[in-house]
Order: sequence, then structure tokens, then C-alpha cells
Amino acid sequence: MTTETVEGEDEELIDPISQSPGFDETESRISLLGHPIHAMSVAFPVALTFCAFGADALYWWTGDAFWARAAMWAAGTGFLFGMFAGFSGTAELLLVSGIRARAPAWTHFIIAVTLLALLGANWGHRLYGYEDAVLPYGILLSAVCVAMVAFTGWHGGKLVFDYRLGTSKSN
Repeated sequence: MTTETVEGEDEELIDPISQSPGFDETESRISLLGHPIHAMSVAFPVALTFCAFGADALYWWTGDAFWARAAMWAAGTGFLFGMFAGFSGTAELLLVSGIRARAPAWTHFIIAVTLLALLGANWGHRLYGYEDAVLPYGILLSAVCVAMVAFTGWHGGKLVFDYRLGTSKSN
């Protein structure tokens, strides 16, 4: 909180959102033995997004069809695991009032949904002819997905580490 002097008086500025009921309730409701499912499940789509890009780069470098096929499966599996992580994250957002009350949580949600759309497009682009799909658009989609997953992950990390959302009480 900050204070501001107005005509010789100290007046404390109050955040109206932080005064709303449930603002400090940020513990995960979608968890397994106290461990938030969303936080546990995001590692898979993140890793698979990087794998798809790596497989695309290896296909470009070697011309071996194995890498084009591996990129297709990595993109598809990353999308499917991303949907699971997205469902658990959406449930957290909608069920936990302290998370729902914060604008950065909604920003993370919008970025993550955009990422899921890109992951789905990347996989769909490859389904009918994975070798032809890699250059130039497949590797470009993979690169954009890597950039988006890095930004989404950074933003989600800020929510956990700076705001303590989804893990414990914010105080």
C-alpha cells in the first residue's frame, strides 16, 4: 500500500479489488494430494512444443522423414496435453475467486488459449502429408509456438511466484 499526502493529511490508497470477498483465497482446488494439477501438467505441452520445433529443424537439416513424423506426433501430443492443462487451468480460474479477481490471470488465460489454437493449427497442418508440411509453414508454426509457449510460461510463472496464485494464500 502507498500513502499520499492530501492537504496535510495522510490518506491510504485502497485497492477496491483487494477488498472483495475471497481475494486472498488462492489455493488450488484442482489438485492431487495437495499438488495443483495445472502446474504439474503444463510441463508436457511445453516440452513437446520445443520437441516439435527441434524435430522440424532436424528434418530441415537431414531430410530424414523420421523427423517430420516425430514433429507431427510431438505437435499433436503437445496439443492434446495442452488441452488437458488448459481444462485444469480454466477450472482453477473459474472456481477460485482470488485467481478470478486478478487481471493477470485472465491475461494468462487468453495467451494460453491462443497458444492452444496455434498448437492445434500446427498439428492439423501436418496431418495429411507431414513431410511436405515442414517447410516452410510447419517450422514457422513451430517457431511461433515456441515463442508463445515461452511467453505463456513466463506469465504463468509470474502468477505463481509473484502473486502466489494456485499454490497458497496470497498473504
